[in-house]
Amino acid sequence: MKVTPDVIRSEFIGNEVKVAKSRHPNYVGICGKIIDETRNTFTVSHEGKRKIVVKNSAVFHFRFSDGTTVEIKGELLVGRPEDRLKRHIRRLW
Repeated sequence: MKVTPDVIRSEFIGNEVKVAKSRHPNYVGICGKIIDETRNTFTVSHEGKRKIVVKNSAVFHFRFSDGTTVEIKGELLVGRPEDRLKRHIRRLW
């Protein structure tokens, strides 16, 4: 997968995720598959339990099916998944 701003528009449910940084110290280190997504949160299956992580307060490492790992600030992901498809995102790098 080529790393572009279009990555933010992709579907995240089913992908592996790790919380790399967060303002909330208990979120750091949560990893697993994303099982649900709402406007402001991800629900992650972590060690057999459901953990809810607020998007706005964290930095995520996503691993996609082709093995690519991408770091994305949660601030860019806030919003309903269907609305994120319509959003225009300028190139950040």
